[in-house]
Amino acid sequence: MTLDDLQAGGKAALAKALAQLERAPDAAETLALLDAAYAVPQAHIIGMTGPPGAGKSTLTGVLLKRYRAAGRRVGVIAVDPSSRRSGGALLGDRTRLRTDPEDQGVFVRSMAARDRLGGLAADTVKARTLLAALFDVVLIETVGVGQSETDVEGAVDTVLFCVQPGAGDSLQFMKAGIAEIPDVVCVTKADMGAVVRRTVIDAKGALSLNERIEDWRPPVLSASAETGEGVEALIDALDDHWGWLCAGDRLARRRNDQARGWLADMVRERWGREGLKKALPLVLAEGRSPFSEIDRLQSLFVSWER
Repeated sequence: MTLDDLQAGGKAALAKALAQLERAPDAAETLALLDAAYAVPQAHIIGMTGPPGAGKSTLTGVLLKRYRAAGRRVGVIAVDPSSRRSGGALLGDRTRLRTDPEDQGVFVRSMAARDRLGGLAADTVKARTLLAALFDVVLIETVGVGQSETDVEGAVDTVLFCVQPGAGDSLQFMKAGIAEIPDVVCVTKADMGAVVRRTVIDAKGALSLNERIEDWRPPVLSASAETGEGVEALIDALDDHWGWLCAGDRLARRRNDQARGWLADMVRERWGREGLKKALPLVLAEGRSPFSEIDRLQSLFVSWER
């Protein structure tokens, strides 16, 4: 299956390809498809994260509708908690996001987090690589996260951190570790009035405690999925960050760093820390697919074991 096949085959072909990624991750056909997709990314990849109850799913649905109304093709990956019995996605966000089944410009995929604690599923990076070659915007909604679940930063271009009004715990999370990752912060349920305005002020204060190396300063906005208030301003802020990334080589550097990070995680997961030491230094030329590289390392480790 090729990218041309996916573009011609629509949602059914894409669903089949994603199933193949999960079923046969190391197959030659799978790696060839991932390499091809990695070479032609066109989407702005946005990760929506935050504590449980912050309204990420509802906001995802609203952003999806606004992007489609603007003519942008949208792919969505909704990472859900896992069922202990089946191992599948427990909440099934795909069924909660209402979309037109005939609309080939939108695709929603639920993924079970299983035993991963970083907010993403094991195959999220592969799936988003495929979607990024086919859509204009890719939205990744993580499971509810706490103080240290920051995997989303290594998988997206823009991190949108969602905060519930009056949620002091959310701000404590931001102070304790997550403050380093947001590119845009949104206080949800903006129609709640004074408590929203207070939370915006508190969120700005929490972010001020973090010294960022880059010159991008995360804006803090409020938006209501119920009334639509602030949604356009939120989209503008996300577009502004995309424009900032695309200036110079920021986007290329970020994506290359992410690819090397994913590669290191995969080496550690397959061969442990000792395996990672053997593979170091992990050098990945800009634009080189990490999927081909993990396959090359697989062959290398096999030769070492002999």
